[in-house]
Amino acid sequence: MFRDRVDAGRRLAGELKRRHLENEDVVVLGLPRGGVPVAFEVALALGRPLDIIMVRKLGVPFQPELAMGAIGEGGVRILNREALQLARVTGAELAEVEGRERAELERRSRRYRTDRLAISLVGRTAVVVDDGIATGSTARAACRVARALGAARVIMAAPVASRSSLAELTEICDQVVYLEVPEPFYAVGEWYRDFSPTSDAEVEALLQRAARGLAASPSVASVGDDPPARDDEVEIQVGTIRLAGHFTVPEVVCGMVVFAHGSGSSRHSPRNRFVASTLNGDGLGTLLFDLLSPDEEIDRAQVFDIPMLAARLTTVTKWLKAQPESIGSKIGYFGASTGAAAALWAAAQPSANVDAIVSRGGRPDLALPVLAQVSAPTLLIVGGHDEEVLKLNQKALGPLRPESRLTVIPGATHLFEEPGTLKEVASLASEWFLRHLSIQSR
Repeated sequence: MFRDRVDAGRRLAGELKRRHLENEDVVVLGLPRGGVPVAFEVALALGRPLDIIMVRKLGVPFQPELAMGAIGEGGVRILNREALQLARVTGAELAEVEGRERAELERRSRRYRTDRLAISLVGRTAVVVDDGIATGSTARAACRVARALGAARVIMAAPVASRSSLAELTEICDQVVYLEVPEPFYAVGEWYRDFSPTSDAEVEALLQRAARGLAASPSVASVGDDPPARDDEVEIQVGTIRLAGHFTVPEVVCGMVVFAHGSGSSRHSPRNRFVASTLNGDGLGTLLFDLLSPDEEIDRAQVFDIPMLAARLTTVTKWLKAQPESIGSKIGYFGASTGAAAALWAAAQPSANVDAIVSRGGRPDLALPVLAQVSAPTLLIVGGHDEEVLKLNQKALGPLRPESRLTVIPGATHLFEEPGTLKEVASLASEWFLRHLSIQSR
């Protein structure tokens, strides 16, 4: 089982490295949306450019789930003549379906790429990447489109695939690379601990980072031109265990933010990585770390042991304050889900020296016994459609200090996967931290 798409991408990259691609002119192509985080890690590890490959299925008018062809960028159209004849689709019906799908393909392409042109595949090796292959229909269409766009070689790569999909893919591609072919195979998401939907905002951010050639880090800034002064994987001793983290410090830093992840999440959380990249670009250092070891994550009692998580967060904060890059900087906490409760609990301790807190879809109610002792100004961010969590945050706001605030993002659900909502979270968090952590706020 893969922890998340980042973990899967890094493991898949290791397998691709063993395929001796270093002497080939490779372009890595992610299938939006879930395939892009996997492809980003592959491109990073191979040191090759990243792009997306846009594919839209052409469904039979009266049975849309049945494919009669597929389209791609550059005017590419691939038709299944047998399906067209059996379904007796007329030229006018085909044109109507293609026109509708072409408009949607171009809309998504403009959104993801903004003003960037598609990378040419002519004469190059295209490595098409998805987060998993179930039926293989999308993968086959993407490989055919890559070939039609001029790729000399086409490699299909995915962390997990069904055995039934591989036979047809091997007839289309020059090579199929995968890590697991489980039996029985029901759905791709079964093989991930965290298979949260990838948002449009995350796809855009990853493509921007890849286009700018930023360093290999989950939390490198997606905005700003200066490379970070420090960008390292770290290990922090907490009691008898060592916790993994990622520490990023911009060239000019105006505060440090520690991320406390929620239940079942880790420093690889794509949503927190996206927020961290925004903070880095605005001059804030970030430390993303795992509150629990992999063995501890399966124990639900430890996942919800808020005082224990808070104690670990306090220890990690002491480590951060001792780093040369952090000396003299003000500290903030960014918490999600149960991580928000841990952040508030840690901030309530008498020895805490925390200057600002942001909670994203958090459970501050789990820290209710100590909320009145939290002196740091706190911003609670909740999705408007996350109704139960919104009620819990409204209850928790009362004991917090007067300058604390609850902000509701209309239309957002718990994971902020709706278009633009995660960007709004990142913007609100950055503004809050800059206000309370900058030198001027001392």
